[in-house]
Amino acid sequence: MQSINPATGEPIQYYNEHTLEAARKLAARAFLASEQWRQVPLRERTAPLLRLERALVEGRDELAELMAREMGKPIREGRSEIEKCAKLCGYYAERGPDFLSAASVPTEASSSYVAFEPLGVVLAIMPWNFPFWQVFRAAVPALLAGNGVLLKHASNVCGCATAAELLCRKAELPEGLFSTLLLTSEDALALIEDEHVAAVTLTGSPRAGRQVAARAGACLKKSVLELGGSDAYLVLGDADLAAASRACVQSRLINTGQSCIAAKRFVVVREHRAEFEARVVELMRAARQGDPLDPATEIGPMARSDLRDELHAQVQKSVALGALPLLGGALPRERGAWYPATVLSSVVSGMPAHDEELFGPVAAIIEARDEEHALEIANDSRFGLGAAVFTRDREKGERIARDRLRAGSCFVNTFVRSDPRLPFGGIRESGYGRELGEFGVREFVNIKTVYVE
Repeated sequence: MQSINPATGEPIQYYNEHTLEAARKLAARAFLASEQWRQVPLRERTAPLLRLERALVEGRDELAELMAREMGKPIREGRSEIEKCAKLCGYYAERGPDFLSAASVPTEASSSYVAFEPLGVVLAIMPWNFPFWQVFRAAVPALLAGNGVLLKHASNVCGCATAAELLCRKAELPEGLFSTLLLTSEDALALIEDEHVAAVTLTGSPRAGRQVAARAGACLKKSVLELGGSDAYLVLGDADLAAASRACVQSRLINTGQSCIAAKRFVVVREHRAEFEARVVELMRAARQGDPLDPATEIGPMARSDLRDELHAQVQKSVALGALPLLGGALPRERGAWYPATVLSSVVSGMPAHDEELFGPVAAIIEARDEEHALEIANDSRFGLGAAVFTRDREKGERIARDRLRAGSCFVNTFVRSDPRLPFGGIRESGYGRELGEFGVREFVNIKTVYVE
């Protein structure tokens, strides 16, 4: 496997893959370690999480630089990602034991309660776009619950994958309880069937989700899938256009637009379309693109050239079908996986910019006749990960978010983001199951009824 600097196209380092046989041995080792780990009292399992928190804080700058070089993340965003991982560890160390403690349920029995026991070894198949956050938001609650974790990371971030295992060693987790596997996707699918793997979690594309779900389902193993998104942001007639445009552009450009929950479809009522477009174009044009190691950079290169080319093909097809390019949309000449901030207007159903996930710095503006039409457009999607609504009427915005928008996370007057305290996940082709919060820590446990006469 090979890591390539997406800013220059130059190779960084080569890594030797694990064979499937070697991965099976590591799975067996993780199983043995988890059998011991599950016997450790719940509150004692928090100690490694606190040590992991310290290791992340101490290594923040080095880890952020690694992300910048390996997948192009602007370094200031990389630092924020590591800080968020540290907060995650602290949160679960503090609150996790309460979430996993036995819950008494009054019945006719002398004692009846619900206990939460670990399933065993969880195979975590993770993407490149948030190479540490995605890993630890899946691994930390699973480990706290008493499970072992095997990480199969994306092949273009092998450096981050190996660094994640090193961080767990620094945290003094039991040997073998967390291991990184440098596997092909085909071997990862085969590993799901291994007798020592109890469950699987994937963050990735709907295509990958179907493959993992099919393999896990055939083995009757639990799976959690966080897949793609084409988040709609509704800008209603009474919205604060200045605030709405700033939030929309900030969300669209997070991680150079390579985020499942980045704003992708801006649905604006007709009366505000012209002003909103002008504001979005101005903000997108002003965003600084450049060296991801420069703290002033807001847009880095995309993670890989093939992903950049796929995005450009989606833009070109949308334009050919009638979308109006207001900004960007042309391939740069320099080496590397660069793509400019792009704004497409007059986007309608049938265009890739409307129907598909655009994973990069491209904003699609869609006109709605009125607020009801805006809701129809927002929900007209095969995805359902996140959505947002902008309105000066907070009560109306809350009603829309709660009752009308079909997505796993719905925000009012701000952009969608994940938070360790709140469950995160999607519906429809954005997947199923939840990570984070109280619900996430209970995904990979046996919710056991105990009844004593």
